[in-house]
Amino acid sequence: MTQLALVIDLNVCVGCHACVTSCKQWNTSGSAGSMTDQRPYDKDPTGTFFNRVQSFEVGEFPSAEMMHFPKSCLHCEDAPCVPVCPTGASYKREEDGIVLVDYDKCIGCKYCSWACPYGAREFDEVEKVMKKCTLCVDRVYNMNLPESERKPACVISCPTSARIFGDVHDPDSDASVAIRESGGYALMPEWGTQPANHYLPRRKNKRHIHEDELVRVDNPLKKEGESQTDQGGPFLEDVTSW
Repeated sequence: MTQLALVIDLNVCVGCHACVTSCKQWNTSGSAGSMTDQRPYDKDPTGTFFNRVQSFEVGEFPSAEMMHFPKSCLHCEDAPCVPVCPTGASYKREEDGIVLVDYDKCIGCKYCSWACPYGAREFDEVEKVMKKCTLCVDRVYNMNLPESERKPACVISCPTSARIFGDVHDPDSDASVAIRESGGYALMPEWGTQPANHYLPRRKNKRHIHEDELVRVDNPLKKEGESQTDQGGPFLEDVTSW
């Protein structure tokens, strides 16, 4: 059985949010319907997203690094959000393994969001239904698009090719090869949900940092304890016309 999924390479993701933006644009204008934003430029903004990128710092100075972790619905093979839905709005397609929500059946009870251990479900405050990543199913099967563009919007927009799309049950697919050759892993396998999406681990690069790299040798505003005025140099305000 086919199982379409994403494989995300954490080693090359730069946290640019191109995937978040393209996902929002495509799905808001597509069959997934609007993805509501409330007070986007005001206090306490809320919004519905299918894809988010969480960034955090790992390690300690001077070897600290930024970690960017994209996260969306993992399209689990044993999706816990499906059996808890009282109306059958959440379902898993047999032909490709994509987990979807039928908005006409959804009553917004949020049972699926409570069952999902990954926090991948989001409640649309305006439409009062649960929403989630669709793997751009309306794009993947759109015969009006060139074959090269029949991929999720986030995959096409990624500038570093950190996202790979394909059938993880096909051993010859790009997704399966990446998982097999680069040590791909499923997120929180202990939950027994068998996530279809996988991550390629971030590789730690060894670096040798010299002491002089930790101290700024040439400070243009203050050299050896002397300010620019002490050296007879003008301030920026003296030479710039605002």
